[in-house]
Amino acid sequence: MSEIEPGAALGEIVEDRLLDGRLRLLQPRKGHRAGSDAVLLAAALPDLGGGALLDIGAGVGTVGLAAALAQPELQVTLLERDPELAALAARNAGLNEMAGRVTAVAGDVTARAGILSELGLAPASFDAVAMNPPFYPPGGSRASPVPNRKAAHVAEGALAPWLRTARRLLRPSGYLALIHRVEALPEVLAGLETGFGAVAVRPVHAFADKPAIRIIVTAVLNSRKPAALLPAFVINGADGRLTPLSDAVHRGRGRLTPDYQ
Repeated sequence: MSEIEPGAALGEIVEDRLLDGRLRLLQPRKGHRAGSDAVLLAAALPDLGGGALLDIGAGVGTVGLAAALAQPELQVTLLERDPELAALAARNAGLNEMAGRVTAVAGDVTARAGILSELGLAPASFDAVAMNPPFYPPGGSRASPVPNRKAAHVAEGALAPWLRTARRLLRPSGYLALIHRVEALPEVLAGLETGFGAVAVRPVHAFADKPAIRIIVTAVLNSRKPAALLPAFVINGADGRLTPLSDAVHRGRGRLTPDYQ
């Protein structure tokens, strides 16, 4: 990890590396920081060829950049509400020599369709949408005093507006992937009842003998396929080390796309 010049409201900015050091990320030293959730979500995306991916709530761009690293022809848009984080995401695209196919946009996912269109996010313009929404309802957890960490973890509203925007921006048969806390599964499934099918849920466990800590949910716009519960993804073996699949995923060399879809 190397230190970079401080950034106004974000505080000190440092450079970290993920995916076997192949992905370079500038991010705040304090506050919300990229980790396993972003890596797992990127691994849950299908091969999109030269298609278009929208990373909603992108932060410093980890999910979209990881997907772009794995898929060299992919075109990626990073949508982030915080202008400073969006600017940092744009810097990260350049840092990873992806500025020609990764674009960062400062905007709110809950904005009206007209506003999003003005930002270049036209209806039915993306082949896939990835989202790592804030996990906790207001008052449901102890919020961090660091603003960017609080914004990343504490939702100001329901998940429904995020899914509504995804429905509007996805092309027919477009792919949605999201990661969330286990307790949010009923809300996620309810939100996907409108417009989505082929819903697939993969539990994520820190250890095989412990309850799931996350869910990765994927769905296809306008699909009529039934839902599926996929095999669990286990991060650590009994020895505390990453399982073989987990190790491959964290190195950016393994995928979690459901064959079902």
